Amino acid sequence: MKHNIWRIVAIVFICAFLTVSILYANGIGWKQGGTAPADGNAALSLWNDGTGAKQKLINYVETVTKEGGEDFIPVKDRIAVFDMDGTLACETFYTYYDTMMFIEYCLVDHPERVSDELKEVAASIKPGYVADETLARNFAKAYAGMTVEEFYDYAVRFGQKKTASFNNMRYIDNFYLPMAELVKYLYDNGFEIWVISGTERTTTRAIVANSPIRDYVEPEHVIGTDFEVKQKGHEDEPSNMDFKYVNGDELVLTGGFIQKNLNANKSIYVEREIGKRPVLAFGNSGSDTSMMNYATDERNPYKAEAYMIVADDSEREWGAQDWAAKSAEYASKGFIPISMRQDFAKIYPDGITKAERQYVPAEIPRTEETDQAA
Repeated sequence: MKHNIWRIVAIVFICAFLTVSILYANGIGWKQGGTAPADGNAALSLWNDGTGAKQKLINYVETVTKEGGEDFIPVKDRIAVFDMDGTLACETFYTYYDTMMFIEYCLVDHPERVSDELKEVAASIKPGYVADETLARNFAKAYAGMTVEEFYDYAVRFGQKKTASFNNMRYIDNFYLPMAELVKYLYDNGFEIWVISGTERTTTRAIVANSPIRDYVEPEHVIGTDFEVKQKGHEDEPSNMDFKYVNGDELVLTGGFIQKNLNANKSIYVEREIGKRPVLAFGNSGSDTSMMNYATDERNPYKAEAYMIVADDSEREWGAQDWAAKSAEYASKGFIPISMRQDFAKIYPDGITKAERQYVPAEIPRTEETDQAA
């Protein structure tokens, strides 16, 4: 009799274990961040009601996480991708993190380490500049010789500097609080969060790791522009197959450039590094549309949506985009527009306000070579 009781207990335990395992595998009621918010409106408290975007987001999440629903998505396939600059954080004018980091590195912090040509480039950047591949190649050259750890640490230290474009704002404070809130809301509902940025990858990791979304994005879930990295002492060797890493070796930036993570490269990187189509995508410009279209492609087996941030708030932010024109443009492409002015109840932490004037770049440090050129 005693043996039969223990046999029954063992069978019950095994059945319970198998049930939980099956539920986990299918993503039923299992959340990455623990218990999901019961009320999406409460979870997105920094979003205004009645403007459309907030309710669309809540409706989508509730639909795809509803067990047994027609559009249910298992946890393992709940992939949400976010552009960073202009989507999660400010990129308008002189609060663009990696651009300002380059300017400060060349003209203020380490002018002795860079060429006069790079100083000229840094000093020439003005509102309306194009953050293209040419500029990214100059960024890569500026940090040549730094180890990956040194570069990461510099990016973190730079974040503590204050921007003159806002009152009381460090560069690391430039995350949009409603978007950080959205990241947490999705994470709590079982979504895996990826940041797909045009900013260089190590810099993006440093920014994310010190931002309001740091608890929801793993370092391996950051994709960015890639600068060339090699093993110290082997920078000039054409193939990394010709040598091996050993204990104590350092990885350094060579000054070389690999690929800018914009336009079609975004969808290619997503396929290469994630290996499946996202079901949610967030961006803010034409350079994000490839990623958005890749997510919403009709071949995606799941219900997918893409959202575009419109920088139309000229009172709390430096945005100058026309909401009517931009929202119509994005809607015509199948994207759901988000207005910073109408949808965001709050943008930045308390005490941060827009300054009266834009940041003014520092003068090029005078050297013997620049004096002769003048």
